Amino acid sequence: MGKTEDMTGSFQPIVESVVEHLSHLLDAPVSVLNHRGTIIASHHPGFQGTGMEDIGILTQSPCLRIPMQLQGELNELLVAELGHESIPLKLVQAFVELLVHQVTVRYQLPHQYELKNKFIHDLLRGSNVQEQDILQDAQILGMDLSRPRTVILIDASDYILDCSHSTHLGSSNTRIWRRAELIISGIVNFFHLPSDTICAYIGNGEVAVLKASSSQDLAAWTHEKDSLALLSTSWANLTALKRAGAALLTRLRCDTQTDISIGIGRYHPGIPGLARSYQDARAALSLGKHFYGPNQLHCLDRLGIAAFIGVSDEETKVDLARHLLSPLDQEGDLLETLKVFFQENCCPSTTAKQLSIHRNTLTYRLEKITLLTGLDPRRFDDAVQIRLALLLRSLQEASEKTEFFVQMGDG
Repeated sequence: MGKTEDMTGSFQPIVESVVEHLSHLLDAPVSVLNHRGTIIASHHPGFQGTGMEDIGILTQSPCLRIPMQLQGELNELLVAELGHESIPLKLVQAFVELLVHQVTVRYQLPHQYELKNKFIHDLLRGSNVQEQDILQDAQILGMDLSRPRTVILIDASDYILDCSHSTHLGSSNTRIWRRAELIISGIVNFFHLPSDTICAYIGNGEVAVLKASSSQDLAAWTHEKDSLALLSTSWANLTALKRAGAALLTRLRCDTQTDISIGIGRYHPGIPGLARSYQDARAALSLGKHFYGPNQLHCLDRLGIAAFIGVSDEETKVDLARHLLSPLDQEGDLLETLKVFFQENCCPSTTAKQLSIHRNTLTYRLEKITLLTGLDPRRFDDAVQIRLALLLRSLQEASEKTEFFVQMGDG
């Protein structure tokens, strides 16, 4: 297939749309010829692929011949049998140029969205492309990836993939895309500023949102009491982000009247951090739906024991353990209480005896642990979660000490 044939195929829908609209508006036969004089689109399907000289209707009556350029290819538009009205050539030509421009833009937009969706899809699955090149490509597609962003993963498959009531919208793929567009439009409207949220349909009824996640970007969902928790870690601002996600979930469920589930990722710095944030969101969404069902917001620190069992990445599990126990970092007595409490098989009386404290003092300490961490060591699931977190953190600290002494010895 030659270059001309390739290019003709790429703009064929545009040419056909122009012919359809123009023949209807002018109430006259319209055809388009390529540079070889072959009809590539016509009001009459039987004319397509023939030469102008073979079609008497175009040669036996006066016609307007208007140059039309598409993607570097010079074509000619013929308008025949204008009837009794005399339409100035310049007016028709100006109208044709405007129509071509409008139709071209309309057909190029889906292609641009497809490029953007594929770009985001590939980016979230990790890319070997240099970070600077990714930033430049994103800028060409109208996206600013220089801002700190966190991935929100939305499962709207019940709405996007169920097109049983939308047969008037055309093909199945078209219906799916238009429903994905509606979800994306709802997300952008919810967050108000398009630059605040970069959205992409990544297939299987899922929409990925790259949400700007600095403290300023999340100010609307940040409470005054949250300020102490805004640490410079991957869990920073997560409380505010979860509030935003929960409000978004309510909005989307109201808009679609279907099941919606959302997974929230943590913030990780740099372009590679977007892929890590996506992995967090993916794990949270998958495990959360499996263990807790749809119509909920899922995040790693809300999954309980499931996070330690279902997440395969060891670094993520250690990070989670440290995050869950971080409120106790400056509470030596409480950490010692937990250690003895688990050694004594969670028995209050023997724990109090081993610690040489009153039972009421032990109760106070356990309640304080619950208040600080949100986990009650007297409840089985919470106790297992705390125990696993303590073990993971202990193993990691031992590993770091060993590595430190090895490096000292090498030095």
